[in-house]
Parts: sequence; structure tokens; C-alpha cells
Amino acid sequence: MQIILELHTYLVLHDTSAPTSFGSQYPWLRETEVEESRGLHLIQLLVGCANHVAAGNIQNANIGLEQINNLASADGNTMQRIAAYFTEALANRMLKGLPGLYKAINSTRITSISEEILVKKLFFDLCPFLRLSYIITNQAILEAMEGEKMVHIIDLCSSEPAQWINLLQSLRARPEGPPHLRITGIHQQKEVLEQMAFQLNEEAEKLDIPFQFNPIVSRLENLDIDSLRYKSGYALAISSVLQLHTLLAFDDETNRSPTSRRVLMKSHTLGDFLRKDVTNKFSPSPDSPSSSPLSLTSSSKLMNFLNALWTLSPKLMVVTEQESNHNGFSLMDRAFETLNFYAALFDCLESTVTRASLERQKIEKMLFGEEIKNIIACEGLERRVRHEKLEKWVPRLELAGFGRVPLSYNGMLLARRLLNNYGYDGYNVKEDNGCLFICWHNQPLYTISAWKFKRYS
Repeated sequence: MQIILELHTYLVLHDTSAPTSFGSQYPWLRETEVEESRGLHLIQLLVGCANHVAAGNIQNANIGLEQINNLASADGNTMQRIAAYFTEALANRMLKGLPGLYKAINSTRITSISEEILVKKLFFDLCPFLRLSYIITNQAILEAMEGEKMVHIIDLCSSEPAQWINLLQSLRARPEGPPHLRITGIHQQKEVLEQMAFQLNEEAEKLDIPFQFNPIVSRLENLDIDSLRYKSGYALAISSVLQLHTLLAFDDETNRSPTSRRVLMKSHTLGDFLRKDVTNKFSPSPDSPSSSPLSLTSSSKLMNFLNALWTLSPKLMVVTEQESNHNGFSLMDRAFETLNFYAALFDCLESTVTRASLERQKIEKMLFGEEIKNIIACEGLERRVRHEKLEKWVPRLELAGFGRVPLSYNGMLLARRLLNNYGYDGYNVKEDNGCLFICWHNQPLYTISAWKFKRYS
């Protein structure tokens, strides 16, 4: 928690002076004071280095990276760990200005599907965020589907059987008995869907629930709505957990100006590339702070997708997204937001898992580290990690024809009970205007909102 306070202090005050020393008065505070002072110094160096990268000042950026690397450590404290991955992201952004060198360095990189599945499973096991999302989503579905005899659920990222196993068990306990349940699972990896199908069919057979699983191997942006095989007569629910933001990249690419492409081609040095990459490469995305609410209509890929879901007349759609703005136009906007958000996530792991834990290191490197790299180092279609706050999602969903459904108090109670039962200290679930915020202490990190089909008047 201390590192979040340090970061908050810096982001608010931008104070580059060293903190007042109390070590001489209270010797027992000296060790903590030294660590806090180093953490604040790292924050100052990271922000300064990001500024140099954004300005195209390669020499100073390189000096900054060298200074940070002397203090950062992938197995140190929270600030040392996030600094290690942040510097890697900044270095990657610099290297992208030299495409031949960048491609050569990354040419033999292998991404293992099994490792991607493993790290997401570790995140599910070691952090409560996905568990909370699933239990709140399931409760909303149970309440919306009360009395329904035929239920169809569309899972926009079908990767964790535990969510739907829990729902099957809850449906079995309904006073009126379970409905005929059909789940359409979407994932880009066939192996993931095969495992989902095996476990869910096994559980449904054990519980004697009429059940069908319809797997669709596809990325979300390539999804054919007709393949969902939705049939009239079924009450439809849609579950979207950390998925919708990935579609925003396609709208940014659509809004690239031809002039900016020509400018980039005329860049002669790495510094030229970085400066023009920030100032000229992209016109403001529909989701940047500088855009007006009316520009949401230009978000073609996302809005077309939401409109297609609306035509299915869902009785309920539950959306979970990160509560942070990592889709800002400028690199520095994204850098500040990234430091603030991921410092909290690293702090979560610091509070529950030992620093030497290999599982923790895998989550930080393969999940958090890769997301940080994507936010900082990438642009255009390549930058898929475009988290947005709830205040941005509400007008989009309303514009697509959805009406908000307040999440029930029962869902929040179940979530808080889960935190208590598993001993998740420091986490909290708060309600605001019918939506639920999953917080680390007082900092919201994830939001869950519910929606339904609304006819246009």
C-alpha cells in the first residue's frame, strides 16, 4: 500500500525533492524510510525517462534507462519490480524506431499457448478479481433468468470453466428446477474451448442438467454474429470479462491520417521517429481525453459489434473492464495512468505472495509486464491494451441501444463474503449508481456493470 501512496504523492505534487528524514528520531523507521526514498526516486527517474522518450531525446533516455536499471529488479520490492517492466517497455518503444534491429531481437521469440493459459490461471488463483467478476456476473444472470426454462449464455472470452460450473450448480438448486442451458464460448484457441467443453459437459451430466456447449474459435474482432446460433425462445445473457477494450484499436487505426503516414516515412533518425510518433502519427482516437462525446459515433468497429449484440435482444449483458484510462493520446498520459494502475496490481501480489514466488514472477512478467509493454511501446492495431474507465463505457453502451440494469445488493454481499472467506485483506467491493467497483484499498481497479436490450422509442 505504501508504494501507492508514494506514487499518488508524486503524481499529484510532482515533488522531486527527497522526503523529510525521521530516521534519526526513530531508528526503527530507518529501513522503511530508505526503501520509501528509493521508491520515490525510481518514480522520478521513470517519469523523467518517459519524458525523454516522448520528446525523442535518445541520449538522455538511454542515460535514464541505465540509472533505473541500477535500481530496478524483477524480484525486488513493488516499485523495483514495476520499474523493471516499465523500462523494458520504454526500451521497446525506442527500438521500434529501428525496425530491422527490433525484428532481429524478437525474431526467435516463441509464445507458448500453454504458458498463456497457465498465467491466466495463476492470475485467477492468486488475485480475487476474476473470481469476484464471475460470482457477480453469475448472480446477475440467476436473477435475470428466474423462471426461464430455456437460457442461452454467450461468453465473449470462454477460458475459465469455474465460472460456469458454479452457475450450473446454482441453477440445479433453483426451486423451479434448472433450465435447458446453452453456452456459446468464444476463444481464439481451440484447445481452451475443448477443455471448457469437457469440464462443463461432465458437470452438467453429473447434475442432470440439459446442456449444450457451442465452441467458436475466433478472435473477437473477427466474430461472425451468425455463428452464435442464437435461437428465438431462449432468454439470452452475454458475459464480457475484460474484452470490449480490445476492439478500440481498430477504430484508432481507422482514424490514422494519410499525412501522418507520409511524415513517418520521412523520419531520418530514431529521435525523429519518436517525436513524430507522439505528435503526428495518430489523430486523437475516439477514446482520448481530447475527443468530444459525439465522436463516440465514429468508433466503428466497437459500435458495430455492440449494435450486433443489441440485435440479439439480450435480456442481460454483464460487462467487466479495468477502471483506468490506458487509451490516452499522448505517451505521458498513458505512462502516468499505467504507473498508477499497475503499481496497485503489483502491490496486491506483494501483500499476499512472497517475493521469491515463481508463480508471482510469471504473472508479473507474462501478464502485467506484457500489458505494460503494449500500452507504452505500441501504437495503432498493435496496441490492443486500451483500458477505459466506466465513464467512457456508459455512453457507448447507451448509444448502442442498451439500458443500464442496477446490480443487486445480493451480488455485492456474495463478493464481500468471498473476500472474507478467502482472507483477501485490503480488497473491497463498492457500489455506485448500480455498478460495482472492485478496489484495492480505496483505489478502484475493475468495474462491473449490467445492461439489457432497450427498444428505441
